[in-house]
Amino acid sequence: MNRTPEFVALLSDRQLAELAREAWKVREHAFILGNTRVGAALRSNDGRVFVGCNVEHKFRSHDVHAEVNAIATMVAGGPKEFHAIVIVAARQRFTPCGGCMDWIMQFGGPDCRVAFHSDPEESLAVYRAHDLMPFYPS
Repeated sequence: MNRTPEFVALLSDRQLAELAREAWKVREHAFILGNTRVGAALRSNDGRVFVGCNVEHKFRSHDVHAEVNAIATMVAGGPKEFHAIVIVAARQRFTPCGGCMDWIMQFGGPDCRVAFHSDPEESLAVYRAHDLMPFYPS
């Protein structure tokens, strides 16, 4: 994949805030059996925004996480790379699970920005994917 880390570095706070707004909107469509609605929005390398929410299944091993939903929607739309994803949930200290990080690393790469938001009125916590998975195989 042809990653463009210099473009990732230029991703503005405004663009991350836009992704957060989209993630909060799509979160309302989550289908949950538990307690946590999750939304995700990403910006593909061609500049388009794709969203996803969690969809839980009565046999929990079939749950679709919001991050995977957004990434799969992006791939279905044509792009195969993204450089920023924002995940939102009304829950403190919420980060992608290991499985979602595998997807993020595959399609976003180590320089992808991964941001979390637990309240639309608070600031985003922003990391590089590599910072969250420092020993991920290249």
